[in-house]
Amino acid sequence: MTENDSTAVPRRRPRPADPADRPARLAVGVVGAGRVGAPLAAALALAGHTVVAASGVSDASRRRAEDLLPGVLLTSPQDVIARADLVLLTVPDDALPGLVAGLTSTGALKPGQLLVHTSGRFGVSLLEDAARAGALPLALHPVMTFTGTSVDVQRLVGCSFGVTAPEVLRPVAEALVVEMGGEPEWIDERARPLYHVALANGANHLVTLVAQSLDLLTAAGVRAPDRMLGPLLGAALDNALRSGDLALTGPVARGDAGTLAAHIAELRRTAPESLAAYVAMARLTADRALSAGLLKPELATALLDVLAEGGS
Repeated sequence: MTENDSTAVPRRRPRPADPADRPARLAVGVVGAGRVGAPLAAALALAGHTVVAASGVSDASRRRAEDLLPGVLLTSPQDVIARADLVLLTVPDDALPGLVAGLTSTGALKPGQLLVHTSGRFGVSLLEDAARAGALPLALHPVMTFTGTSVDVQRLVGCSFGVTAPEVLRPVAEALVVEMGGEPEWIDERARPLYHVALANGANHLVTLVAQSLDLLTAAGVRAPDRMLGPLLGAALDNALRSGDLALTGPVARGDAGTLAAHIAELRRTAPESLAAYVAMARLTADRALSAGLLKPELATALLDVLAEGGS
């Protein structure tokens, strides 16, 4: 995800699934028909599988299931398991270990049943007890934010999936991802925590930074801050994906300590809640700019002194 010339890097398209590579048409069940589960099940239905049952605790989950999976039986997790060949476990990360433990201890799982969770945090070790009970464990994490609407099904086309699976099940995992329109990216079991923090750091904190900038521009009297930021942030993101640290611009990369001091003073006066984040990001940016050879060492000292004062 790096480069900085004007030549567009062609995005890999998901290869069409060869019928010979496809798993047999499966009865699909969804435990946790929320923002992720319902769109993934809908994508599998488009690939020719049959969604037979779904469960959801909240009214919103049930509405999503009714919208994206019309006519599908809404029932208990145990009943979903009983009806399905492929079970999607699409519950929040913190609820997943307890769910798996409960399904395993009650004997709900069937030998030969594909058990798929979509958590970025966990690999297949979470499903070890289920595997001992005869289930076939897969970790298929779609690298995308979900709205819980039909738009998500379209966005799955070309979407990367972080996949962890036993070696013998890799062809099945790849086939399911490709059938949903995605691109499998193999993640080692031990690398799952690092993989997940990388994604959360980028996507979640990006939203916070953008929202913060929108607030500051609004406070500065800009009437359409989204229109102002859109082209700038779009170009910055594109350049960062192409060139990494070499895409850095602005007062930190230039070593402009005076401008940085003015920024800190203004934030302290008008938006003190944003100051700590600004100083922390500026420090990290300075470190990376130094390592990339963009920030001259003779300018870095004054810059870091300003940041040290600003953070105190």
